[in-house]
Amino acid sequence: MKRSEVNQALRWAKTLLERNNIRLPRFAYWSMEEWRAHRDELDTIRGVMQGWDITDFGSGAFERTGAVLFTARNGSLRDPKLGSPYAEKYILLRQGQFLPCHYHASKTEDIINRAGGVMSMYFYNRLPDGTVDRDSPVTLSSDGLFFTVEPGQEVLVTPGNSVRITPFVYHVFGAKQGEGDLVVGEVSSINDDNTDNYWAAEMERFAAIEEDEAPLHPLCNEYDRL
Repeated sequence: MKRSEVNQALRWAKTLLERNNIRLPRFAYWSMEEWRAHRDELDTIRGVMQGWDITDFGSGAFERTGAVLFTARNGSLRDPKLGSPYAEKYILLRQGQFLPCHYHASKTEDIINRAGGVMSMYFYNRLPDGTVDRDSPVTLSSDGLFFTVEPGQEVLVTPGNSVRITPFVYHVFGAKQGEGDLVVGEVSSINDDNTDNYWAAEMERFAAIEEDEAPLHPLCNEYDRL
C-alpha cells in the first residue's frame, strides 16, 4: 500500500467513527510531532501494539480484502505486568470489505456490530492437520445464546449483536455489500497479531508501505521505525 492510501484510510476511519459518535483514546489523534514529544511515555502503547493498524493482508486489493483497525486496549502474552489482561479493538470496514479466513490458537473474541451496516460472517471448524473443515457444522454463541451453522453458511449480524469466536474456529467477516460501511468492535482476551493469526491461505498480517508522502499517524507496527 502507498502511504497516501494509508493516510486516506485513516481520515475515512476517523470520519466514520465521528459520524457514529465514537471517540478513540487521545493518542489516536496525535500528530507525528505529538508522538515524538511523548516518545519517553510509550512503553505500554508500543509494547502491546495499541494504536492504528491498516492492512490489505498482502492482497494488493485493500478495497476488498483489508481493514482499518484501532487497538484501544491490550496486554502481553509474554509479560503479564504490561498493559491490561484483555483487549479491545475497533475494526472499520467499507461495504464489501472482508478480513480473510483465519483462526487464533490463544484468543477468544466477541466480534460486535457496533454501528453502521450489516456484518457478514462465515465459520469453519479446524481439522487436526490445521486445514479448514468444510463438512462439519460449527456451534457458536451470540450474546449468551448458542446456535449451530453449516460450514461456510452466511451469518448476518445486525447492530448491537455479536458472535463469540473461540480458539481454532476459522472465521471470515466483513461489511455486507449494499448495507453500508461498518464499525465492528472486538472485545477479547489478549491479542497478539505477531504470533496468533493462522491463515487458511498464505497472507501477510501487516502491509508493506510505499512512502509517497509523510505519515498522518504511525501504525502500531511502526513505532520503533518512525
